[in-house]
Amino acid sequence: MAKTIVIKQIGSPIRRPAKQRATLIGLGLNKMHKTRELEDTPSVRGMINSIPHMVEIVEEKG
Repeated sequence: MAKTIVIKQIGSPIRRPAKQRATLIGLGLNKMHKTRELEDTPSVRGMINSIPHMVEIVEEKG
């Protein structure tokens, strides 16, 4: 079984650069307090690390 992480959006994309908004959409987040379970890959970790003020890792599975 592959490792997965659960991430939650905690910051609003309002008044943020377009690149940060696009990163949120790429992660599948678009509304406050929405959560997603994603595969724990280096690309997903890089996206999370580029917007640490807008998302948080809730849980790591696997």
